Amino acid sequence: MRILSALLIGLVFGCGIVLSGMGNPAKVLNFFDLAGGWDPSLILVMGGALAVTYLGYRAVLRRPAPLLDRAFHLPKSRVIDARLLGGSAVFGIGWGITGFCPGGALPMLGTGNTGVLIFLAAMTAGILGARSAIRWLDRHGAKPAPFRH
Repeated sequence: MRILSALLIGLVFGCGIVLSGMGNPAKVLNFFDLAGGWDPSLILVMGGALAVTYLGYRAVLRRPAPLLDRAFHLPKSRVIDARLLGGSAVFGIGWGITGFCPGGALPMLGTGNTGVLIFLAAMTAGILGARSAIRWLDRHGAKPAPFRH
């Protein structure tokens, strides 16, 4: 049942990405082009997603547990550290350069677009490289100091 629910949730998400046009890298890049053909639709899609997420979390977290698990698995850390900031920066730079983010690229795999395939290969290489770097840093005792806010 968990796999079926994950499949249905993924289909709804993918359909939302496609219907909103967020799988089109030109549409996303036009959002970042303030001096040219600026397209504000990305902020509207994000705002809608945040509103649905906010309301959904408020409703779901009132339950003692999720329907298909024994407990909620929520992040426990609230630390803003170099890894979080670095990862966020790399994500943003990659999104701004390519116009793809993982959520927008995966539903577009079926199009056969070469740019999607290149992006996903680069993303996979980046994930594997980051994991290797983190393991190396952990083995050598390099722990970044948390950001104090």
